[in-house]
Amino acid sequence: MNLFRAAACLATLLLAGECYAQAYPSRGVRIVVPYPAGGPTDVMARLVAQKLSEALGQQFYVENHGGAAGTIGTLAVANAPADGYTLLFVAPDFIVQPAVRAKAPFDPIRNFAPVTVLAASPEMIAVTPTVPAKNLQELIAFLRANPGKHSYASPGAGSSAHLEGEWLYKITYGLDVVHVPFQGAAPAITSTIAGHTSIVHLALPALTTPVKDGKLRAISVTGHKRAPQHPDVQTLAEAGLTELRTDFIVGVVAPAATPKDIVDLLSRQIAGTLRLPDIQDRLAKLSFTPVGSTPDEFAARIKADVETWTKVVRQANIKIE
Repeated sequence: MNLFRAAACLATLLLAGECYAQAYPSRGVRIVVPYPAGGPTDVMARLVAQKLSEALGQQFYVENHGGAAGTIGTLAVANAPADGYTLLFVAPDFIVQPAVRAKAPFDPIRNFAPVTVLAASPEMIAVTPTVPAKNLQELIAFLRANPGKHSYASPGAGSSAHLEGEWLYKITYGLDVVHVPFQGAAPAITSTIAGHTSIVHLALPALTTPVKDGKLRAISVTGHKRAPQHPDVQTLAEAGLTELRTDFIVGVVAPAATPKDIVDLLSRQIAGTLRLPDIQDRLAKLSFTPVGSTPDEFAARIKADVETWTKVVRQANIKIE
């Protein structure tokens, strides 16, 4: 009898969980983008919000909460109820910022429930045309022959592009190259086109147009596969550098303790959205590749990347207050 009652209770609990998932969402769902409107993270959030609204019968709406490299919007979601009605679209800052700050305001592992990696794009290294290098090997040789004379631009101190540069020039090759941080991609590109900085490290979508227009020359892309938009540009892996993964990802997370059935439902729905031809076409135009990872896969990615960036920060002695 006790076994029967236990089994009945378990069945009731499982049924209740299933009904809970089926009842979700029963009202609108807020999607927080911790950056200003118009960037790739914001564009993807709005694309997915529309498809989720159509598929699940409730409005998924986007709110932009920019500032402090994504920290303001991220904290708003970390402190929101863990009921599935507040989601956060994240970029590499989500993982990198806690690694570079001594007093990180949030923990990407403990404070959030990963849902999925929506899409990814490699980062790119490009140079002003007056730099004679055509590939990474030539760039390294050029910088080694001219110590302390050249600099690289990034979209900000503590960005993934900044850490990538420190790992590449200082940790890997021991070169004297100065980092120049800017407030975003546009001024970093402008500086490099003008020759004020010799090199720029940015996510590929930001550099596709100036490279195709001949205003900058692509040197390398991160990752293990060449970018379809730039098939002639070598990867870091082809140059023999396989230790660091620095692709620009857009992911979705929820507050920690959000019910697993809701997280799984959202993950499946978003993965289905990514298979739609119009979404794939839009992502391709943004220079992104759809991913649609599971929550466990995204959790493993976050953990691995936090460990990697923390190691880079320590070895390069990067300090950001």
